[in-house]
Amino acid sequence: MFRHKKKIPKKYDQETQEPVLRVSICTGETVAGFRSRTSGEIEEVMLIRDDRNLEEFMNQYGLTEVPRKVY
Repeated sequence: MFRHKKKIPKKYDQETQEPVLRVSICTGETVAGFRSRTSGEIEEVMLIRDDRNLEEFMNQYGLTEVPRKVY
């Protein structure tokens, strides 16, 4: 029998990174990731196609608020 592993939220450095949704002005494509507070560089984590993807991203990282959008 298969046993389901307990889902433990993945971690990111809350001191140096903030969760963001990068949205393309031209195509509207949305990518979830983490932005460095010092350099502004974004580490892309997953493509967001619908609300289920956004919910999955938030659950994976234990987020309670929808990340802000960056264009």
